[in-house]
Amino acid sequence: MATKYKFFLTTDERDELDSLVKKGKNAARVILLALVLLFCDMSPEGRGKKTNAVISRELNISERTIESFKKRFVEGGIAYALQRKQKTFNPKTIKFDGAFEAKLIALACSPSPDGRVRWTVRLLTDKIIEFGINPDGISHMSVQRILKKMKLDLTVRNITKSPPNITPSS
Repeated sequence: MATKYKFFLTTDERDELDSLVKKGKNAARVILLALVLLFCDMSPEGRGKKTNAVISRELNISERTIESFKKRFVEGGIAYALQRKQKTFNPKTIKFDGAFEAKLIALACSPSPDGRVRWTVRLLTDKIIEFGINPDGISHMSVQRILKKMKLDLTVRNITKSPPNITPSS
């Protein structure tokens, strides 16, 4: 991989990175980043002048990681490079609240549409989108997960009643 970002560290930056490496009280990622930047320093006082391939072998990281470290340093300096990237999307956000689940269960417990014996997951999904219950749209797998979480079985003919308890006879 060709080196795209070249830089010269100032004496203060080099001293700061050296102190990060020598203290040993920082996170491994921070120490690794400091080593990468020290090895890539192109200034006359720097210990760098190594290729990305040599650095990747010595530090046991990929050349792409080295280039991304260098890019972050060139774009924002040491403080920016040391920080982790902030996630733009939080995967833990709640998409379906209790009100939505209640409407879904009410729809699943209602009589099935004309010409159908029972509700299917895809049919429920289509009706939810048609009625505008969830304006963002929903996948059939999300509907299936909600029904499973509520222990609602669509294969039972009349899902408003619980299935009978069957006890084995001796």
